[in-house]
Amino acid sequence: MSCVESLDAEDFAALLEVARHAIVRAVDGPSPSALPHMPPRCLAPGASFVTLTQDAALRGCIGSLEARRALRDDVAANALAAALQDPRFPPLARAELARTTVEISVLGAAEPMRFADEADFHARLRPGIDGLIIVYGERRATFLPAVWRQLPDPRAFVAALRRKAGIDVDLPLTALQISRYATLQGPRAPLRAG
Repeated sequence: MSCVESLDAEDFAALLEVARHAIVRAVDGPSPSALPHMPPRCLAPGASFVTLTQDAALRGCIGSLEARRALRDDVAANALAAALQDPRFPPLARAELARTTVEISVLGAAEPMRFADEADFHARLRPGIDGLIIVYGERRATFLPAVWRQLPDPRAFVAALRRKAGIDVDLPLTALQISRYATLQGPRAPLRAG
């Protein structure tokens, strides 16, 4: 059983505290609160994305596609990067903490999609379930399954992902390497507790 299949509400609560602690400590200074007890599943290798929003608008999102470190450490590193290093946004400021929410997505292992042509690809695609990774040469991009909420049309979803990667939309899908993965998402929660 992979890490993503075995996480529960207690695990996500602990991971949320890890993300909060990492961001608040970096933006607002050291925190006297200690991190909660870490369930063993959070110490196993895992890949995560941490998404920050303000008033339902994206404020930062950084993650890992492969499990290379303990899930707890991956969440902490990605939380810091989402807050301070997302190139689309300036670093999160102290004044923003109270209006920022955080969401953690834990990724399952990516599996290559095999398809004969574009029609076959779309027949195999699972809107709302599949996160996608597309690769063409040195270009690579991903959309989490949560992006289906903004882009429910499969063709629009794939076209936007290609644009994100800088891959010509006229290039046949068969020329791309496409993998899919599933995620478990914790609930969105305020970045600053209380």
